[in-house]
Formats: sequence, C-alpha cells, structure tokens
Amino acid sequence: MTMLTGAASPAPAGFKGQMAVTAQILQATEKDTMTLKQIQVAARTALLVAALGAMVHGSAFAQSQDATIQAIEKYREMLQDGNPAELTVAKGEDLWKKKRGPKNANLEACDIGMGPGVLKGAYAQLPRYFADTDAVMDFETRLVHCMVTLQGFTREALIKKPFSGSGQSATDLEALSAYVVEESRGAVIEVPQRHAKEIASFQRGEKMFYFRGGPYDFSCATCHAVDGQRIRLQELPNLTKEGPAKRAFATWPAYRVSQGALRTMQWRLNDCFRQQRFPELKYSSQASIDLITFLGVNAKGGSMDSPAIKR
Repeated sequence: MTMLTGAASPAPAGFKGQMAVTAQILQATEKDTMTLKQIQVAARTALLVAALGAMVHGSAFAQSQDATIQAIEKYREMLQDGNPAELTVAKGEDLWKKKRGPKNANLEACDIGMGPGVLKGAYAQLPRYFADTDAVMDFETRLVHCMVTLQGFTREALIKKPFSGSGQSATDLEALSAYVVEESRGAVIEVPQRHAKEIASFQRGEKMFYFRGGPYDFSCATCHAVDGQRIRLQELPNLTKEGPAKRAFATWPAYRVSQGALRTMQWRLNDCFRQQRFPELKYSSQASIDLITFLGVNAKGGSMDSPAIKR
C-alpha cells in the first residue's frame, strides 16, 4: 500500500487517537491477521475517541465564546451611561419643535396615536390603526405622514434617503425617531389588536416571518425562531419566545457602535432582508409595517428601553 507523506498541522488529541486506531486497522487488514469482529470493535473505538475529542474541544470553544459575549455585554453596559444616541435625540427634539417646510410649521400637532402632540408612551403602542388614513401605521410611516400634512414636505423627498451612511450625521427621520422613542422609555409595550385592520396586519406579518424564499431559502424564522444561534459573536434572539421578543422590540431604535450611527426599526428590517438576499424592503411599505406589528404584538408587556446601544 502506498502512503502519502508530507508536512501537516498538528491534529487535535481526539483525531490523533482516531488516526492511530485507523492505521492499526489498515495494517492488520493488509496482513489478514484481524477478524471482522476485531475490525468492528476497533472501528467503534476510533469513533468513540474522535467523539470524545470533539466534545472536549467543542466545550472549550463554547466557553471561550461565552466569555467573549459576557465581555461585550459589559462593554455595552459601560457605554450605555454615555450613549452617543443622546446627541441624535437632542437633534430630533430641535427638529420636532422647529418650524420648517413649505408650510413653516413644527410637528407639535402631530398625532402618533394618543392625541396631537402627546409623545409620552405613544411609541410603545405602535403600529396601530389611524382613522384619518384608514390604515395601520408604524411610527416612521406616521412621522412621514405628519411631515407631509403639517409641514408640506413631499413623501418622495422624505423617503429618498431615510438612512444615513456609517459615521454620517443622522437623517431627519432618524433623529426624529430617536427623540420620540426616548419619550417612551420605560413605557409598557401594548401594540393594539382591536381594529380589524390591526388584526389583519399581525396575521400578514406572522406569515411573512415564516415565509421562506430567496437564493438561500431563508425566512426571518431561520435565524429568529431557534434557541442558541448566533452570527459570529452576535446572538440571534428567538423572537417566538416572550423574553427575547420583549427585549428585541424594546431596544430599537438603537445606536450601532460598529457603524457610528443610530438605526431605526425600519432600517433593522431592511438590513435583515439584505442579509437574506431578499428583494429590498421598501421604506414604510405595508410589508414592513406588518412585520413590525407582528414583532410588537409578540413583545406585549415589555418595557421600552430605547434608544439602546448595540454592537
């Protein structure tokens, strides 16, 4: 028998054991000195040695990852005291109160669900049905509506570039989102399901969450309906469970340290679609509103803690 030789990297202990037993089988088989029963026993021994080795190395790797994740969480806690989103919140407050646009008006008469100008706790009850538009709207969609009707901006101009680039100054929509959600910090999440259109929005969002498609045959559930999954060091919350669902919804919008920018819920969904290689999710589309409705209803009873800070 011809054996291949050459330099190789050191193998883990478990695989060294497997290789040794396998070599024993091959040598004995060549000499016809091993019975079939002996070969079977040796083969089982090799598999057991390999499995034990993999368990040891897998456990060490998992412990290392857990330690790293804990360190990242500690880093986030330290940053939270001086969350850079505070600057975006201040910008948003100025924009909310400043008279702008063709109608030279501010947004203090904007009704986002609890009456004109009422912000405290309002974000925690969105998306919801609005009678004046006969539609279910999330916050960002409602904000655009107010900027069009109260200030005279055009919808096309407002949504042309809703998201800033990495390290760039926040767009008006991002800054206003930061300000309004800050006004709901600590509020209990209570996305309504009273109107028929609110119920229909939730049902469509649920179907979308589990819909598989695209070149990878992915769905939202592929990443977010399973326990213990992560991408690199980023844990993927199981959004079908009460605790993770509350935490996820409660902490968006959020400041992304890796991008140096505040990101909204519409951005979060848009980026998820990008990673699934789905067609681009249009800003404030019905599909985006339905998904946010589904996530918000599942987060019922949670406490808003946004703008948060994330990796």
